[in-house]
Amino acid sequence: QLQLVESGGGLVQPGGSLRLSCTTSGPTLNYKPIGWFRQAPGKEREVVSCISGSGGRLDYADSLKGRFTISRDNAKNTVYLQMNSLKPEDTAIYYCAQLNTQTLCDPLSARSWGQGTHVTVSS
Repeated sequence: QLQLVESGGGLVQPGGSLRLSCTTSGPTLNYKPIGWFRQAPGKEREVVSCISGSGGRLDYADSLKGRFTISRDNAKNTVYLQMNSLKPEDTAIYYCAQLNTQTLCDPLSARSWGQGTHVTVSS
């Protein structure tokens, strides 16, 4: 079972950027479908973006298209989430998880969750 670890969160001003990383401390995540999800205080966990094992399929929440980019570097055993033009409403804990299938990007169809990394967008 994967043991996913997120990093890269922090405090950023509106309009700023952050790059989150998801890697493993155990078995490789290479060629496994991975999703990024987020949960804001008082809200349900929601989809941010997902990437298939090959990297050939990318899914994004409609509201985040154009600002967020998911990618993977199998040589580094890492999946990234580049977040640009951040807004206060992007404030949340961001999690990565292994998807149960290559095509369903849904937190209910994910496992091996990381502990999350906090992102705060505030001036």
